[in-house]
Amino acid sequence: MPTQAKAAAIDEISQRFQNSSAAVLTEYRGLTVAQLTELRRSLGAGSSYAVVKNTLTKRAADEVGYGDLAPLLNGPTAIAFLEGDPVEGAKALRDFAKANPLLVVKGGVVDGRTVDASEVTRLADVEPRDVLLAKLAGAMKGNLTKAAGLFQAPLSQVARLAAALQEKKAADAPAEAAAPATDDSAAADTTTDTDTTDAAADDAAGDA
Repeated sequence: MPTQAKAAAIDEISQRFQNSSAAVLTEYRGLTVAQLTELRRSLGAGSSYAVVKNTLTKRAADEVGYGDLAPLLNGPTAIAFLEGDPVEGAKALRDFAKANPLLVVKGGVVDGRTVDASEVTRLADVEPRDVLLAKLAGAMKGNLTKAAGLFQAPLSQVARLAAALQEKKAADAPAEAAAPATDDSAAADTTTDTDTTDAAADDAAGDA
């Protein structure tokens, strides 16, 4: 049975997992106190960067349903618990790691889903959530009901819809350059664009 101090530590880590929009596990071996302080500041208000004991963190992860993190909990481990838009925190970690290669991102949890290091890197390359959603809202041509649904969608669903819209634009571009559309074909294209965008928006809103 864990001692009272260990039980309190497990409970604290569990709460941090539950209250954070994302948690990124890292190895910090070789970083100075000054560098760790710089990293904490770069994560932004509300976020934290804490050195943890692997055995206690495994127990906490199991309690909140993140048992898949166990293989990452080896060696010196510190966790960035991110508040707000996880993209901003992922960007801060990526930029710090570029300047300080001793910081190694192992993986973590984003939107309640465990991810590996490459997915954290891809997250850092995504536009901020508010920018992405603004673009999507504009692409839906003022359909406020679907826009409201998208604003509640997980980041992964928003990114999927953004990719679908980008692919459609790329597919339409050669056809538009080949020959100008007649009045009838232009009307048909407009209907198709609206239907395709609405269908993608319905899919993302329904997954939210």
